[in-house]
Amino acid sequence: MDFKRFLKDLQGIVGAENVVYHSDDLLVFEYDGSVDRGMPEAVVFPNSTQEVSRVIALSHKAGVPVVGRGTGTGLSGGAIAPPGGIQVAFPRMNHILEVDTENRLALVEPGVINLNLDTHVRKFGLRYAPDPSSQKACSLGGNIAENAGGPHCLAYGTTTNHVLGMEVVLEDGAVVNLGSLARETVGYDLRGVFTGSEGTFGIATKIAVRLLPVPEAVRTFLGIFPDVETACTAVSTVIEHGIVPAALEMIDALTIQAVQKVTDAGYPDDAGAVLLIELEGLQDEVDEIGDEVEAALWETGASQVRTAEAAAEREQLWVGRKGALGALGGIAPNYFLVDGVVPRTQLAPVLGRVADVSRKYNIPIANVFHAGDGNLHPCLLFDERQPGALDRIVEAGTEVLQICVDAGGTLTGEHGVGLEKKEQMPLVFSEDDMAAMVLVRDAFAPDNSMNPGKIFPDGKKHTPHAHPPAHGMPA
Repeated sequence: MDFKRFLKDLQGIVGAENVVYHSDDLLVFEYDGSVDRGMPEAVVFPNSTQEVSRVIALSHKAGVPVVGRGTGTGLSGGAIAPPGGIQVAFPRMNHILEVDTENRLALVEPGVINLNLDTHVRKFGLRYAPDPSSQKACSLGGNIAENAGGPHCLAYGTTTNHVLGMEVVLEDGAVVNLGSLARETVGYDLRGVFTGSEGTFGIATKIAVRLLPVPEAVRTFLGIFPDVETACTAVSTVIEHGIVPAALEMIDALTIQAVQKVTDAGYPDDAGAVLLIELEGLQDEVDEIGDEVEAALWETGASQVRTAEAAAEREQLWVGRKGALGALGGIAPNYFLVDGVVPRTQLAPVLGRVADVSRKYNIPIANVFHAGDGNLHPCLLFDERQPGALDRIVEAGTEVLQICVDAGGTLTGEHGVGLEKKEQMPLVFSEDDMAAMVLVRDAFAPDNSMNPGKIFPDGKKHTPHAHPPAHGMPA
């Protein structure tokens, strides 16, 4: 393939200003929120579905792999380009195309930022429920690729529960529509199988999402506990009362200390753990259930219980949770965030074994996670400048995933498999299981040219710092 000719053809589709190919300009696109890296040969910024279709068709004909890229907040290497591949990124396609208040839905482009959509529709008394911790920066297209969750997925579900339909471009450039604007559609749920396919099926260019009414009342509780074990007991007790909060989050002592050094989130410096519990609904319902939640926190050993209903007060309680990962930068410059899921009843013993891993490898591990649905996020802190540090972190992370699987859990709740966990897929799936999944992928992308090398094990050594050479092109 004549790569210079290929670049010229890309420029002919989207304009010269919308193709980046010089190695210095590509540095920012070689990584996402994971530890993996891989420099693309070029990054293309389309403005329309037609341009996306033509770019992908051209790449398919030239044998060039394509990776869709949102804003690069993913945590499993999903947006990392394979050797010889290009990225298609969507900062130009960031428009909210329509808000249908009567039918409570919105039509958006993939580059729309999650929080921007939620903020926009709140003007109409509506909201977009999925709220990843990266909500201020992550895009809807990326959320679809990874089936992103967030603190409020306990009550409202992950992204897949809020996507009605989408327009997608397949690997040969064909444009197809999956799902519809209706709540239910006949035939196979291709919308559902596409959501969470990590960009291996194609790229969404328009997305129809359902919206929910803003609740009449919201109340947030902060339960302060002497240790993680007691806080875990409180989680089970709240759920055993038949209460499903909108959110139920836990933050451990190491994370609390990091957060309080950055901002005063109101967490006591000596707390062993805190729980954030949020209730939403009618005022009478929130009042009644709120009394039960507060009683459950006290009876399980909380040293303090605080409540907040005013928006500013609730936002202050959430500051620590939403900013936890950034605050951990005060402890170490790098982190490796594991995304295992375990049954709620196994939270305490699993966290105990995670602490054993911390001691074994002499690695600080901070825990801030969705306790209500058992979605753990052990955050392994390290300095990649130290020789061998990255290999040790990956090894420790693999042990943490094994612990989750041994406890009856699985590899990921919302971050995806990507590059990070693909070699661990045999821990939970048989060869036949994975062969069936490949058949589904091949129905969408038979040549495996969309985000290849992700999800399925291939025995290749995990080499996060491998930088494929970029072709570049003289100015």
